[in-house]
Amino acid sequence: MLKEIQIVLCFFFVCVFVILYEFSLQPVCVFSCKPIAKPFLTEEDVMNQSRSIIFVETTDRLQPPPLVACSVESAARIYPDRPVVFFMKGLKNNTRLDSNSTSSASSLLSAMKNVFLFPLQMESLFQGTPLLPWYHKVNAAQEKHWVHIISDASRLALLWKYGGIYMDTDVISIRPIPVAKFLAAQASQFSSNGILGFPHHHWFIWDCMEDFVENYNGGIWGNQGPMLMTRRLRALCTLSDFHKVEDLSCQNISFLHPQRFYPIAYEGWRQYYEIWETSPDFSNSYALHLWNFMNQEHKPVVAGSNTLVENLFRTHCPTTYKALILGTKRSGPCAS
Repeated sequence: MLKEIQIVLCFFFVCVFVILYEFSLQPVCVFSCKPIAKPFLTEEDVMNQSRSIIFVETTDRLQPPPLVACSVESAARIYPDRPVVFFMKGLKNNTRLDSNSTSSASSLLSAMKNVFLFPLQMESLFQGTPLLPWYHKVNAAQEKHWVHIISDASRLALLWKYGGIYMDTDVISIRPIPVAKFLAAQASQFSSNGILGFPHHHWFIWDCMEDFVENYNGGIWGNQGPMLMTRRLRALCTLSDFHKVEDLSCQNISFLHPQRFYPIAYEGWRQYYEIWETSPDFSNSYALHLWNFMNQEHKPVVAGSNTLVENLFRTHCPTTYKALILGTKRSGPCAS
C-alpha cells in the first residue's frame, strides 16, 4: 500500500512540474493568449515614471515579424516590473488590438501583461519640441530614407516626453541594463542610436533634437541617427578608445562598451544565422543587436536549425518561438 501511495505521489509531482514548466514558457499567457483588455490606460498613465522600454514601428505594418515580436517579448521578460511600450504608426485603436486581429504576432504581444501597444502619432508627439517645425516643412515623399529618419526623430521625442530606454526592434534583451543615462557604443569613439536611455526632459535629448533640425540632411544615411549621437557626444567630451570591457563616462552619461549590445559587429551579422560549435554566453552583454537592416537576404529563424538565432529565440522569447516559429513549421508557410 505504501509503495502504491509513493508511486501516486511521484506521478502527481511529475505532473505538477510539467504544468509549471509550461507556464514558465508563457508567464503572460497562463490560460490563453487572447489580448488583455487595457481600455482605460493612456500613454501618460503607463509612461509617467521614466521607466518604460520603448519600441517604434514607423511603417503601417500591423503584423510584426518574428524578430520584432521577439525583441518586445524578451524586453517584457527581462523587465517584468516595467512597462514595455510599442508605438505603431499603423495602429488606429489607442487601447489594444482586439482578439479578432489578423496578426498573430500583435495578438501575442498585446496578451503580455506589461506590454502596451499605442498609435504613433507624429503631430502630437512632436508638439513642444524643435522637431515640429521640421516635420511640417519636410517632404516625406522625397526622402530616400524616410522610414528610418522618422524613426530617429520619434525616439528622441519619446525619450524627451516620457524618458526610459529606447530599443530598435531587432534587439534581443538578455539581462537588465544597470544604468539609466547611457549611449551605446557601436565601436570605439562612435555611438549608435539603436539603444539609448535617458530620463524625461533630459538636456542631452533636447540638444539632440536641436542638432537634428539644424544639421538635417536626409540624403546621408545615419546623419540623424548614429552620426548625430556621435556629434553630440564629441561636442561634450574627448572620446578615447575602450580598454578591455570597461564603459566610459561623459558628463554623467555612460558610454557603454560595444560588447554590451554589439558583440557581433555589423560585418559579421550572418553569424547569428549560423550554427556555432559552442554557443556563446554573451556574458558581457545586456542585449544583442541583430543588424536586421543588413539582412537583405531575409534570412529567417528556422525551427530545428540549431542556429544561434534559433537558440536565442528559444531562450529569450519562448512564446514567440512557440507561436511564430514552431507554429509556422507545423502549419506550413504563412502568407506575408
